[in-house]
Amino acid sequence: MTRDDAQTALWNGPAGQAWVQAQPTLDAMFSPFSDLLVGHAQSMSARSVIDVGCGTGATTLALADVLGEGARCLGVDLSAPMIAAARERAAASGSAARFVCSDAAHHAFVPAGADLVVSRFGIMFFDDPVAAFAHLRNAVRLGGALSAIAWRGADENPFMTTAERAASLLLPALQARRPGAPGQFAFADRTYISEVLERGGWLDVDIRPLDVECTLPAADLEAYFTLLGPVGLALRQTDAATRAKVIETLHEAFQPWVQGAYVHFTAACWRIDAGRLP
Repeated sequence: MTRDDAQTALWNGPAGQAWVQAQPTLDAMFSPFSDLLVGHAQSMSARSVIDVGCGTGATTLALADVLGEGARCLGVDLSAPMIAAARERAAASGSAARFVCSDAAHHAFVPAGADLVVSRFGIMFFDDPVAAFAHLRNAVRLGGALSAIAWRGADENPFMTTAERAASLLLPALQARRPGAPGQFAFADRTYISEVLERGGWLDVDIRPLDVECTLPAADLEAYFTLLGPVGLALRQTDAATRAKVIETLHEAFQPWVQGAYVHFTAACWRIDAGRLP
């Protein structure tokens, strides 16, 4: 199985289903990032936007709402469960946003048809990122742009790795993150990102640290750590007694971030901007 095949299997299986289940929590938690991308699209008067790795559609829907009538907002994701959820949300709200289940690294976009490509945590999963960004560049008109948000390193995001660190002794089969492999922290290194974008044909690459305070209701914390990430996948294969012990251990491990009715943490990210100039 190639890495591309592995990503497709993952996001069309348990990981994609988990994101659909956790959609309200994740949308609220990551709304500051969607707001940043939508604000950028609005500031450049974009009329055609591609949202890469759109998931269940929060950013794409917000883009269509803010940019208004006549704007073409397309969300692309290889996860069929998440695209189905995004389409249901668009239909329920009467949104003009469109969604396609496809790999953005290979999808047949209209050449030079978009003003802007955006992504909220969706660009770190390409098997061949240089080729993927070259492909996305060809979908953007001269004078168009790329604006994306990606995670910095695991060492700067302890909240994001608390579950797997705390549960590692209880879940021997827990999948370790592979350095350099597609995944959440694949774009941890700024120099690497810059090289990938420049080799993909993008110009004026600008990569800046972005630290955002995020919250989620404490009542949603257990669902968060039992559904998502390596621990969420591993828990699908455990017995009831082990699952109960893991949940007890993780509640204790996450206590430093719990303040009353809410969980607070800092998301250490990169704000990535680049252009396709005449």
